[in-house]
Amino acid sequence: MTALGDLLRARIDAEGPLSVADYMAACLGHPQWGYYLRKDPLGAAGDFITAPEISQMFGELLGLWATAVWQSMGQPPEIVLAELGPGHGTLMADFLRAAEMLPAFRRALRIHLIEISPTLRAAQRHKLKEARAVWLDDIRHLPDGPLLLIANEFFDALPISQYVRKGGGWHERRVGLDQDRLAFAEGPPVDLAGPPAEEGDIFEINKPGRDIARWLGRRLTDQGGAALIVDYGHAASAVGDTLQAVRRHRPAAIFDDPGDADLTAHVDFQALAEAAEPATATEVVSQGAFLRSLGIELRADRLISATPQKADMVASACRRLIEPSGMGTLFKVRALTHPGLPTPPGFIR
Repeated sequence: MTALGDLLRARIDAEGPLSVADYMAACLGHPQWGYYLRKDPLGAAGDFITAPEISQMFGELLGLWATAVWQSMGQPPEIVLAELGPGHGTLMADFLRAAEMLPAFRRALRIHLIEISPTLRAAQRHKLKEARAVWLDDIRHLPDGPLLLIANEFFDALPISQYVRKGGGWHERRVGLDQDRLAFAEGPPVDLAGPPAEEGDIFEINKPGRDIARWLGRRLTDQGGAALIVDYGHAASAVGDTLQAVRRHRPAAIFDDPGDADLTAHVDFQALAEAAEPATATEVVSQGAFLRSLGIELRADRLISATPQKADMVASACRRLIEPSGMGTLFKVRALTHPGLPTPPGFIR
């Protein structure tokens, strides 16, 4: 058991079982022992890899997507560009390289990165040292103005609450102790309007994610702009236990070594869209379909022509991003926009 695990057991002894959300929040964000505050989780030496680390094409295409959205907004001379959970800064670096193809767009960008990890902030500062970026702890601290926001694999890492269907109603699922070991425990009944469910089904609610989507919806409606959300999850709200732990690129037990493994859950894209009203939500499309519509295969061909010695690597990365055997169907994409904007690229009009 880790030091954080000892702290959690002592807390449960003193206060009783924790909500699943409180358990996740402590594992990921404890100021001393939280996963994201004390280690670099990304890359081959970390616990998982994200799309921007697989290929430069991902960030470049998002940069071109944002360029087109900016043009549809009337090309405002200044616009807030924000990224939630920027990782190593790789996506933003590739995004900005593509943005330079239209100098007026690049000049308009006021870059803000929302990041709580000191380790990842340091990596981002190194990667983006020429970008004049501003770092913030909370999306709600962004300055006023039209907004372009990117959230790639951000919402899945926010703490979820879980509810179990029992006796015709819902009960909160909690984390308690079973013979001094962390284990799930049944909590009190709750008044919850969940989806159709059978006895024993689990329904998850990402309350911080809905709060952020609610803030985004008001911001985009009042001041203009668009947000692009890329994550793994489901298009429509449904029951299912999706809480998972990952360590060194392999599944891990949720209660083993708290603070040493990443904890995530699938994103409910319907819930985010409903929370973001009155902002307009596009349909949900697969990452593969989205990137194909933006021209990833053509971009791959051009990279292969420019660097034939890397042909196999570029082709493999492209397949990993768009094919069902890789990230192509598990990962979904949805945009939120000001109600007056046309449907952005990558989505059916």
